[in-house]
Amino acid sequence: MRTDEHISDGGRRTLAPRRLLRGALPAALLLVAACTGDGGGGVAAAAAGQPGVAGVGDPLFPRLGNGGYDVRHYGLTLDYVPEGNELHGIAVVKARAKQELNAFNLDFKGLKVRTALVDGKSARVSRKGDELTVTPRSTIGKGDEFEAKIVYDGTPQRVVDADDGKEGWVETDDGSVSLGEPMGSMTWFPGNHHPSDKATYDIDVTVPKGFTAVANGELKRKKVAEDGRTTFAWHTAEPMASYLASVAVGDFTVSETKTKDGLPVYVAIDPDEAERSKGVEKLIPKVVEWGSGLFGPYPFSGTGAVVDNNPDVDYALETQAKPYFPHAPDDLLVVHELVHQWFGNSVSPRTWRDMWLNESFPSYAEWMWEEKTGGRTVEKIFQDFYDGTDKLSKNIWDFPPGSPPADDVSGDPVYGRGAMVLHKLRVAVGDKTFFDILRTWTKEHRHGNAETREFIDLCEKKSGKDLGKLFEAWLYGKAKPPRGATAVS
Repeated sequence: MRTDEHISDGGRRTLAPRRLLRGALPAALLLVAACTGDGGGGVAAAAAGQPGVAGVGDPLFPRLGNGGYDVRHYGLTLDYVPEGNELHGIAVVKARAKQELNAFNLDFKGLKVRTALVDGKSARVSRKGDELTVTPRSTIGKGDEFEAKIVYDGTPQRVVDADDGKEGWVETDDGSVSLGEPMGSMTWFPGNHHPSDKATYDIDVTVPKGFTAVANGELKRKKVAEDGRTTFAWHTAEPMASYLASVAVGDFTVSETKTKDGLPVYVAIDPDEAERSKGVEKLIPKVVEWGSGLFGPYPFSGTGAVVDNNPDVDYALETQAKPYFPHAPDDLLVVHELVHQWFGNSVSPRTWRDMWLNESFPSYAEWMWEEKTGGRTVEKIFQDFYDGTDKLSKNIWDFPPGSPPADDVSGDPVYGRGAMVLHKLRVAVGDKTFFDILRTWTKEHRHGNAETREFIDLCEKKSGKDLGKLFEAWLYGKAKPPRGATAVS
């Protein structure tokens, strides 16, 4: 994620008012509902086993996610009408039970559940807040694979975080976009919405004639019906945290190219941003090549971007394989969101307390790109942050980047001071060891989850140095450290 400071200015227009139109339930969803009956009753609860806990106990967001199972795959079939912002969906959640389950929870906000099945049999559902409890007919055994199918519809919600960031399902002037960090994905599909439970995805989106639907991964097929409605089928083969899942619907101009190594590049740009976005298509392959040299092989089967015209959102987001930009980005913002593909997307945080592991590397990559392209040196940028003369350094001492508060998990210290931690590490261990650490980190935790203690252990192992004082001062210290606080042994 990166806030609006680095997004290039340009003309913006006010969102047009929308008239609410409620269409009929699509035929495919009606068929499922007719065959299964109402998921809200008539099913006896399983007698044995225990329910999975609601919430994984994240230190910042304890109610986020769910216990008792591990999701392997999401199959999402969506039918979306921008006029009226009406969404009909079928979510097929394939998972493995980590305990005997007589019930389990899914994070789900707002939309109406029409029916639910577990392994093809009607299941009882109940709701409390953002928790959807599913009770199958019989207990799911520990280690068993199971499939939950949820049919739902309604008007998906936009939510506002504690730090005033807008996420969830956000309408634009000609469509919508779903943005999930840290919990907005629950507004458009039910799931285990914590980054520690990654899964593969298939997302099929049907939209009216003239609209394009862009999601994560590779476009496997595009099917146009007789009435002009078009289904875009996207497949993500690599594990993905749910907050990185996204669907953008609108009037986009699409280009499909490849890097010199054959990696597909899919770029969708709102025509209103086309002039200001010149160069984005050529920049992406350059950044991917540069990042691969520094951080190891690019971790996904494709890359690209979505450049929208969305004045309602003031940040870009590293949505997996195709970062989302609410309007035309500058080069540093493109660098930031693409470097997230290694740090945050492939190597995801085990808890949200480790947010600095997401944001420090892309922020430091901005510094390195500026130096590479003839701007300030990395050392000069570090000094400007320390002295408070860089425009992004204003609030970097508000809290330690290693211990962000829940209401400011994406605050400035996580970015700027997080990047300073990495620079101090680089100075302490030397360039050769520093970049060896980064490449080892992305290799050992590729498509997985990791935490700060593991990173510090790797740094000390690779360098042969005790780095405790360095991290204590720059990552966890509440006060501004002395400029030379890099003591190592």
